[in-house]
Amino acid sequence: MPSTETHVGRATSRVDGPAKVTGAAKYSAEYPAPDLAYGIVVSSAIARGKITSIDTSAALAVPGVLQVFTHENRRRTAWLDYNYQDEVAPPGSPFRPLHGPEIVYSGQPVALVVAETFEAAGHAASLVKVEYEAAEHVTDLEVKRHEAYVPKKKRSGVKPPPSPRGDAASAFGAAAIHVDEEYTHAIEHHNPMEPHASTVVWEGGGKLTVYDKIQGPQNSQKYITSVFGLAADDVKVVNAYVGGAFGAGLRPQYQLFLAVMAALELERSVRVVLTRDQMFTFTHRPHALQTVRLGADEQGKLMSVRHDVVQSTSQFEDYQESIVNWSGLMYHCDNVELTYKLAQLDTYTPGDMRAPGATTGVFALEIAMDELAERAGIDPVELRLRNYAEKDQDENKNFTSKELRECYRQGAERFGWARRSAAPRSMKDGRELVGWGMATGCWEAYFQKTTARATLQADGRLEVATATSDIGTGTYTILAQLGADALGVPLEKVDVRIGDSTLPYSPVEGGSWTAASAGTAVQLACKSVGEKLLGFARAMDNSPLANASPEHVTFRDGRIELQSDPARFVTFADAMRAGGVESVEAEETASPDLLTSMRYSMYTHSAIFAEVKVDEELGIIRITRIVNAVAAGKILNPKTARSQILGGVVMGMGMAVAEESMLDHNLGRFMNHNLAEYHVPVNADIHDIDVIFVDEHDDKASPIGVKGLGEIGIVGTAAAIANAIYHATGKRIRELPITPDKLL
Repeated sequence: MPSTETHVGRATSRVDGPAKVTGAAKYSAEYPAPDLAYGIVVSSAIARGKITSIDTSAALAVPGVLQVFTHENRRRTAWLDYNYQDEVAPPGSPFRPLHGPEIVYSGQPVALVVAETFEAAGHAASLVKVEYEAAEHVTDLEVKRHEAYVPKKKRSGVKPPPSPRGDAASAFGAAAIHVDEEYTHAIEHHNPMEPHASTVVWEGGGKLTVYDKIQGPQNSQKYITSVFGLAADDVKVVNAYVGGAFGAGLRPQYQLFLAVMAALELERSVRVVLTRDQMFTFTHRPHALQTVRLGADEQGKLMSVRHDVVQSTSQFEDYQESIVNWSGLMYHCDNVELTYKLAQLDTYTPGDMRAPGATTGVFALEIAMDELAERAGIDPVELRLRNYAEKDQDENKNFTSKELRECYRQGAERFGWARRSAAPRSMKDGRELVGWGMATGCWEAYFQKTTARATLQADGRLEVATATSDIGTGTYTILAQLGADALGVPLEKVDVRIGDSTLPYSPVEGGSWTAASAGTAVQLACKSVGEKLLGFARAMDNSPLANASPEHVTFRDGRIELQSDPARFVTFADAMRAGGVESVEAEETASPDLLTSMRYSMYTHSAIFAEVKVDEELGIIRITRIVNAVAAGKILNPKTARSQILGGVVMGMGMAVAEESMLDHNLGRFMNHNLAEYHVPVNADIHDIDVIFVDEHDDKASPIGVKGLGEIGIVGTAAAIANAIYHATGKRIRELPITPDKLL
């Protein structure tokens, strides 16, 4: 049943665009509910210790206040840690809101005030008096560095460092050229536009409909039923639209627990929305201290690679990322040693933030490679080509595809890299120093088990459905494109249903696996619909398709046509009439091929080229040009694909020169907990970003030939910018963000 690609591969505007720009799209805090009450969270004022008393009398006296929930009166919930562990939870004991008097991080919820109005709840929350017995806390990773440990239990889906190969220490000693430096970056917070919010609608009889800010509605649904002991059929979670997440919405956050608890206790609908301040109290990109040691011969060929990391986690969970693994697979080297340890701090558990692990590890590796290029007197692109990895040495596997060489070539050509003057401080534009830098990007091409349903009506209207989410990546649009092509219907006749826990199974939206996974499942479901429909058509009396097999027909414009003679066809309506049905439905599951996974490594690659201009007297940095050349298999929609790379690049720019969550270690609290003081790139900071999609055929990474794009745009971008800043100024800054004070 070959499909004609009318829509796939074409730059197509988002099918959900009109709903978003007209306000028809509703987010978690926007759904109306009868008899809706409002909850406001009271946050702890200390980082560690315990509550000695809570006085809620003044809050309860406020007109309209329904209840103040604390650890002293909260509903009983599940006892075991297992019940609180969501789909992507790291090993450990997940945080339980209002579980007891113990305080384990600053900003921890200590009470929920519920009232008839938002204003009454807010006023009453300010009247809750909490007394604490503070204990000594530590939030400085440098202080706990000596207590770092290798986590015994590994996080599911996160590869631990591979075993050492060769003798990295001896090879480093024998090398002619050395790099041995430490790199670090500030803690970052995700800061999506939509804050975390949950609207829990009491449907009566213990049934709930929950509108939650989450990247996977089935993750929240399973969490709710497990924690509160509810039947699966009694809880429906919806997140049809998500206003950004970047990983902050992978795990259910505490407002969901509190809203569900209050709704069950009060037997009415409850909404809880977190403030921007409270958004800074939980998940974040963790702090990591990285040491990279590279040894090379006089020609720049790597003889030794060592990468050691100590990363922060909470006191209650061992959050893990693959930070060092990239240093063993991105370049060819026979002597590699990689170590990864955790140190516990009195903060909330860190969380996945766009390209977790790779963003951190590749930043350090790619600056170290730039330093190696300079010390060897070799062009940075040429150094990477001399050390090009033809296979994944970490796992001793070939790549399913790798067009990184072409990324280097096309990116350098578009950028004009050949005109670069190698010496630092040698390029100027008026009073500004000009710097050109580059780096490599790499991210895994994941594929996850996903189920989808397709339903075709007699009039040619098609619905495709799976529980996955669209966090702004364009999932609605690519699924519509794939469905339209699979059954030859116009794009405007495809309805996409996602973001609903009652739909067929899908993992959380993350890891850049959604396009490959949900897209393949949708295509399989549509193929099954087509085969059923063809079966009806073949069984018709005097059918023109009586002997036609699926590979000999084409679905187009509401008809099943014989490829060799399009004049011989059966309409969808006639086929369904012959089959005695009004619609045809099929549900299919797409799963990764285990044999392929055992034989091959699957990665997306990129080459990033950056131009900066730095005011010589003031140290002000402007990022004036970025060229990002990406090899990611088949591009389903160049328009939404480019948007993903642009977003990743902008976040990389933020990491390089702006984003920094500042901890006051005396208080154990993030101090710049708003968008006025936590700096992100804005329109005035963004200049020319050029995205190139390098042709790459891959028939192994996923059945539809695609590799994810959500993450790759950020990986390596901060390093390219840091390398450009060094080229401009001659000052090597190994601590991000690079701010004017570090240059002056």
